[in-house]
Amino acid sequence: MHIKDLDLNLLRLFNEVYRAGSVSRAAERLGLTQPAVSQGLTRLRLLIKDPLFVRAPGGVKPTPKAVALAEAVQGALATLAQALSESSGFDPRSSQRLFRLHMSDIGESRFLPDLMAILHRLAPGVRVASRPVAHTELADALDSGVIDFAFGFLPQVKDTQRTELLRDRYVVLMRAGHPMHEGLRRLRGAPLLKALHQLDFVAVRSHSDTLRILAQTGLQDRLRLTTEHFMVLPSIVSATDLCVVMPGNIARGFVESGGCVVVQPPFVDRDFTVSLHWSRRFEGDPDNRWFREQVLRLFATP
Repeated sequence: MHIKDLDLNLLRLFNEVYRAGSVSRAAERLGLTQPAVSQGLTRLRLLIKDPLFVRAPGGVKPTPKAVALAEAVQGALATLAQALSESSGFDPRSSQRLFRLHMSDIGESRFLPDLMAILHRLAPGVRVASRPVAHTELADALDSGVIDFAFGFLPQVKDTQRTELLRDRYVVLMRAGHPMHEGLRRLRGAPLLKALHQLDFVAVRSHSDTLRILAQTGLQDRLRLTTEHFMVLPSIVSATDLCVVMPGNIARGFVESGGCVVVQPPFVDRDFTVSLHWSRRFEGDPDNRWFREQVLRLFATP
């Protein structure tokens, strides 16, 4: 196949099907009908001489040839998009851009309210979608444009651009009337850690760092409830004697709302840094740069 025979729109179509894993979802993103996308794929299959996608549960699965082609196509499209956007700039007042963000549920609670407030004021047409990605896949997801930014404590994520947003530490949240609060408040150091073994805990299954701290402190046997969702924790803590290990910045909000108090045991590795990550490939993209500036202005600790 010669490059002169290739329609650039077929590459855009291929890229959307590859990213969506579905012909119908790709058609929706492209604003086309499903038959039109299927016809475009047929043309590209004939040119490439490969089926490119095969049926799979819930959509389609790329062939090995398609996987190899996707990296080159995504790189070429990103380079072209960056060149075009650099020439036109980014107008937040008129942009309809969708920014895809990796965040945990704690991250959503911490960052999205203030972020959406400023976007509503400065860029009312801009949209945001929170899309959690496995940590092992984050660097590739950023490079391929599947997501635009990742927020969080992500020490295992390498080969990305990053900047520190805030420093935090893990604390224990409990209800204000907890029978052990006064006694714990007077303790420090190792005696405080030892006293935690008289408490019962609740944790969120997906929050591996808090589960790690419980295990390091020998508290895994004191875990009485494991939940799927972070936002239910304040209600549980307020209504019971269960306690929770969580980031201090988030716990502070629950304390200010009333009904909860915090103790600060000297956990091993209790301090951590939350950063903003993005791909080097999109460093100069005006959309990416403008969004980063807003995030840093809102959240970066001086």
